[in-house]
Amino acid sequence: MKPLNLLALLLFLGGAAWALTRSEHTVREIQATYYRTISPFLTAGSALETQARSFIDEVEHSERLAAEVEAMRGDYGRLKLIESQLRTIEAENGRLRRSLDFKERTKFDVIAARITRRQPATWWQTVEIDRGEKSGVATAFTVVTDRGLVGKIDQLGEERSSVILLTDEACQVSARVEGSPEEGIVSGLRVHDGPPKLRLRFLSKDARISKGMRVFSTGRGGLFPADLLLGEVELLQPGSLDTEAVIKPSVDFQNLSTVFVLTPQKEAP
Repeated sequence: MKPLNLLALLLFLGGAAWALTRSEHTVREIQATYYRTISPFLTAGSALETQARSFIDEVEHSERLAAEVEAMRGDYGRLKLIESQLRTIEAENGRLRRSLDFKERTKFDVIAARITRRQPATWWQTVEIDRGEKSGVATAFTVVTDRGLVGKIDQLGEERSSVILLTDEACQVSARVEGSPEEGIVSGLRVHDGPPKLRLRFLSKDARISKGMRVFSTGRGGLFPADLLLGEVELLQPGSLDTEAVIKPSVDFQNLSTVFVLTPQKEAP
């Protein structure tokens, strides 16, 4: 045993022997003095123990809350996903209802088609559809949605076809402004930011048209049927010889999904 430990043991035994040899009254006084001495330490220790238990309980409560919050976050994420899926289904159902309604009320014979391919480099010029020669589609057939003119069949395949869009500068349509005698040619107009617009050229110099007036196809030239909605006037640009107008397309070319190919009407027997 180390000398210090031996010394401490001897002092303890000596103190214990001395205390035991005292009278009962002296022993009680020693005990009282001892308890008075250690009482503050016992009280402090009890308080520290209480605080420690409280801290441990708080930590455990915080851990339970953290677990509950994490579970709620997971539930919220799943609900957001379900909501997104329901919105997608609702939007798709809306498009299908409009398409069916259009197919029933249009005076044309139509073939429904879906957009299957679209290149970023030619996003506003062409799209590919899942209908071709086998479905009765032919070159130069007009393509529309329930909101207006989309374009025309450009290249034909057996089961697929490409469509040149109205927003392409190469696609030109004879057009008229509703509520006025003004007529001109509509073609695609590229813009630096956002979806493209349409350009209506060759209006009279003093054209009396205003923002919001609708523009329709005239049917002249035989490329497109008459009275197909193209868009509405957004801006008038008077010139020295004639007037041009910027047209906002009626079709949402950014989000094309389902279109209709107009086919020659069958003659009644």
